[in-house]
Amino acid sequence: MMKLRVEITLFNCSRDGGAVRARARGRIAAALLGVLICACAPLPQYTALPAVQYPSANFNERRPSFVILHHTGNADATRALGTLTRASAEVSAHYLIERGGKLVYLVDELKRAWHAGPAYWGGELDMNSASIGIELDNDGAEPYADAQIETLLALLADLKERYRIAAANFIGHGDIAPGRKVDPGVNFPWKRLAERGFGLWCDPPYEAVPPGLDAGTLLGAFGYDISNNEAAISAFNRHFAGVESRRITEEGRSRLYCLVLRKRLGSGG
Repeated sequence: MMKLRVEITLFNCSRDGGAVRARARGRIAAALLGVLICACAPLPQYTALPAVQYPSANFNERRPSFVILHHTGNADATRALGTLTRASAEVSAHYLIERGGKLVYLVDELKRAWHAGPAYWGGELDMNSASIGIELDNDGAEPYADAQIETLLALLADLKERYRIAAANFIGHGDIAPGRKVDPGVNFPWKRLAERGFGLWCDPPYEAVPPGLDAGTLLGAFGYDISNNEAAISAFNRHFAGVESRRITEEGRSRLYCLVLRKRLGSGG
């Protein structure tokens, strides 16, 4: 480790402004000392190019702005944990919540877990870099256990407070990858989460949708990838109606319009 020797000379103060000069010299010496102390803590260097380090004190950690919810698709948590931690699987999440409510921490929250894959939401393409991924121990067809959801709600409250995540940014894997993923599935209690501030929800009566606003336009405004309109409609129906359908009803279009308005107004954030 490099050792730095710092010498500070003290000056005598005369009556002709010597005290002022001494204070100025003291401030300069303190600033130099701060630079030298900072230089004693080298930055981790990732580039192979030669670089002179001049560390700054002006930074903070990058923070996630989304939470993405998944189901494991497995019959038990042991198998899911094996997949999520095996290097050859190349898939991970930050947390897994077992059926009984046990919380398992897998990846540092500030690191990029591999849970989203190719995805899109509201203009964001690299969802892995922007999100926390949470896997729920569920085979995709069964109801979600109450103990599991209670743990999830506690974790979401913690994440929302620490990272200041907007209510609209708690979404499912199926929302960000329509046509490719369906989790956390039709049985997931999105309304229950939204009532606690994790996600958006609308119940009737709904406002009338202005003429000319079709489902594709509204889905895109809400955040969905509409390159495959039927897949986006299916994802929306799965999340907000709890059904598997590629067609949107007039009620569904009104619900979607309500959700777009709530998102635009920042409702529940």
